[in-house]
Amino acid sequence: MIFYFSGTGNTRWAAERLAQETGERLLFIPDEMKKGKCEYELQEGERLGFCFPVHGWQPPRIVRKFIDNSEFKILNSNFIYALVTCGDSIGRTMEMLDKDLRKKGLRLDSAFSLIMPESYVCLPFMYTDTPEREHEKISKASEDLDRYTGMIKERKTGEVHTQRGLTPWTFSHVIGAYFNSYMITDKKFTVDTDLCIHCGKCANVCPTGDLLMKDGTPTWLHDDSCTNCLACYHHCPKHAINYGSITRKRGQYYFGHEK
Repeated sequence: MIFYFSGTGNTRWAAERLAQETGERLLFIPDEMKKGKCEYELQEGERLGFCFPVHGWQPPRIVRKFIDNSEFKILNSNFIYALVTCGDSIGRTMEMLDKDLRKKGLRLDSAFSLIMPESYVCLPFMYTDTPEREHEKISKASEDLDRYTGMIKERKTGEVHTQRGLTPWTFSHVIGAYFNSYMITDKKFTVDTDLCIHCGKCANVCPTGDLLMKDGTPTWLHDDSCTNCLACYHHCPKHAINYGSITRKRGQYYFGHEK
């Protein structure tokens, strides 16, 4: 059983490959949350995986909310792991996730991270990668994922292969705390109506259904469901969607965009 969340596709790529290799069920967290009360019972020897992108050097708010609202019935034979994607480093994401899981009677057996092309562009020092750097990151991540998958299939405990960065506490508990408190909002999204071609791609890729097309124009619901994953921004073929003014001269990326 693999629970995953993905906005621009990096984590979806990893989770789908992992599910194919392990034969585990792949469950999309936003879809699971629509069911209301989430209860899961693992079978003998079944693996339990959590895959998601790092948001502000922390687990995404939607992932933490899902864990908090879920009940898991596990056995001693179950193997629990997490695999996250990031543009550079994850800070103390795994420690925070493990703390959330322990409240539910779970504990991480192993943890992994993959460095993938950067997709968050709403902070002054964050930009998308060059095409060459994208290729390098995906190639290296593919190799790492194959190696991690072998460990997961063999249920190797105590494996920690993560990029925490030089100052993980500061990034997760200072910068990350600010990010997840004040920047997870859809209120800063705007649409340049003279550029918008009313294609609806932004609404189609929104993982939580926070964006709808009204009279052919993207409209955010402002119902606290936005995860600030920027899927709408990155998939817009005309760069008509922006987050405030900071993204107007920033690049766009989603996994597989070069195809």
